[in-house]
Amino acid sequence: MRSLDTSRGKLLLHTCCGPCATHVIELLSREHQVTAFFYNPNISPEEEYKTRLKEAEKLCALNGTELLAGPYEPQKWIERTGDFIDEPEGGKRCELCFALRLEETARYAVDHGFALFATTLSISPHKDACLINRIGQETGREYGIQFLEGDFKKEDGYRKSCELSRQYGLYRQNYCGCLFSKK
Repeated sequence: MRSLDTSRGKLLLHTCCGPCATHVIELLSREHQVTAFFYNPNISPEEEYKTRLKEAEKLCALNGTELLAGPYEPQKWIERTGDFIDEPEGGKRCELCFALRLEETARYAVDHGFALFATTLSISPHKDACLINRIGQETGREYGIQFLEGDFKKEDGYRKSCELSRQYGLYRQNYCGCLFSKK
């Protein structure tokens, strides 16, 4: 991960779930004013979505981080990714899903005066940090806002997130969130 510059101000952090956000918020809060942004139209069923949002709220209440929740738009996710239901995990469907979530985060960040944005997605050992960072950079250029790259699983980040999740008593899901990853 590149050096962080504290002069950049407020950072909007796309947060896929509470467990993934634990270590990332802790790390980025050292040098940025972090606001978590829960936007995950991919999560299914709706009850799972609500559970993950509740856990993100719990984490943010415990560590004093503001949490904003975007709309739950599963139809928008299906429209974007539906042609790729047969893709393997990590394929084109995931790429489109990452882009949808980062676009909404960038749009929100610009509309609400954030200096930069980032995502917790790269903490997962099942996700391609290079792909996520490329999409983040492209999205940042498109929306006119800086994307803070990261591969948060490095330097034991994933292990630290698991430990913090246990410490906070957070529900830890066993699939990415979408219908297809559950199979």
